Amino acid sequence: MTIPVPTPSPRVVRTVAELKAATRALLEAVPGDPNRMRRLALVPTMGALHAGHGTLVRSARAESDVVVVSLFVNRLQFNDPSDFERYPRTPDDDVALLAGAGADLVFAPEESEVYPDGRPLVTVSSGRLGEKFEGASRPGHFDGMLAVVAKLLHYGAPPAETGVPVRYRAYFGQKDAQQLAIIRRMVSDLAYPVGIAAVPVVRSPRGLALSSRNRFLGTEEAEAALVLSRALFLLKERADAHEPLRVEDAEALIASQPLVRLDYLEVVDPGTLEPLAFNCRETPFTGQALALVAAQVGSVRLIDNMPLGG
Repeated sequence: MTIPVPTPSPRVVRTVAELKAATRALLEAVPGDPNRMRRLALVPTMGALHAGHGTLVRSARAESDVVVVSLFVNRLQFNDPSDFERYPRTPDDDVALLAGAGADLVFAPEESEVYPDGRPLVTVSSGRLGEKFEGASRPGHFDGMLAVVAKLLHYGAPPAETGVPVRYRAYFGQKDAQQLAIIRRMVSDLAYPVGIAAVPVVRSPRGLALSSRNRFLGTEEAEAALVLSRALFLLKERADAHEPLRVEDAEALIASQPLVRLDYLEVVDPGTLEPLAFNCRETPFTGQALALVAAQVGSVRLIDNMPLGG
């Protein structure tokens, strides 16, 4: 009989000072040539972790010497205070999942550590990228998201006094495609010294994109929600075959499910999020695009996306 070996739990730190000291110690303790480039990964999350987050962390682990995961529910990106209050907090389960995924450090600060002076007076604007799609439904959401991501990227960076060379990357899920595009643009426009790595959407065996919100779906609603991924895969099949996408067919498929109320289904440029209408009707699809969908399933709002072409 094989006795399982317990997985070491990651160290949990609460302050930026603790995070910097622990990160430096781990980087300098990596064995091998001291002149070899060390690889540091940051995985920002809001907790309530699921298998999709596990894949995100394992992807970082496979490419990094030190993996830091942040757990922080950011009040600024919630339009409705009740949504912030009901967002699930499962810290013990989160740390257990992160142990299995290979995280080294967990940064779980109090709100006062991240926003010591309360709501920040100077913030980063998501601009035109943050005004459409999810930004139209949740005004200010992406500005609030950038407020914390801008800080987390600084907090997670290798300390200046670290005695070894370090390559720094932050890992985000493709599941939140608009968020990913906005973060990439902020990092580019503001010259952040960090690489952004995207990890593909993780789906259930039947195709539903994994999300912390899925736990609020009833059995019938979870079944109905599958129509979103079916619509996206329909577009992908046509894109792969260089056929006209005919997005209206995917919209009709979603409309056939009475428990699902479509907000938007749009095919856009992956970098600018501008619609690619010419590729969506009778023109054979070429190039690259991103299909974005959002819908209300019962009381739960779900988003999903699918890269097309390329």
